Amino acid sequence: MSGTDQYLAGLKVLIVEDEPFIALDLAFAVEEAGGIPLGPAPSVAQALKLIEGALPDAAIVDVDLPDGKIGPVLAVLRPKVPVVVHTGVGLPESLREAHPDVPVCTKPTAPSELARRLRDEISRRSQVKES
Repeated sequence: MSGTDQYLAGLKVLIVEDEPFIALDLAFAVEEAGGIPLGPAPSVAQALKLIEGALPDAAIVDVDLPDGKIGPVLAVLRPKVPVVVHTGVGLPESLREAHPDVPVCTKPTAPSELARRLRDEISRRSQVKES
């Protein structure tokens, strides 16, 4: 990738995904975009542990994890941290009501597309803060 494609340059991006191959693909996409992948965290508990000390700059999260739905992680991250949800099951009604503005991508979505959607969410949120 050229320097102009480094749209996540230096950003710490939390990856919450329990499928190892998907998680690795996401980590590579974040790295290709210049970001620093955190994780991947394969469970809600591990994701919460990763963000205990400091919030990441952004996150890509799956909904269904072995120890439950991603709700507790979204509750900690949102609204401070831009998040893109990557899920095969959609966002449950309760999470959609709690986080109506979170972008949702249905699996399979190419990791590079998820990274671009995250960039768009970061841009959108920074424009809202400036206005």
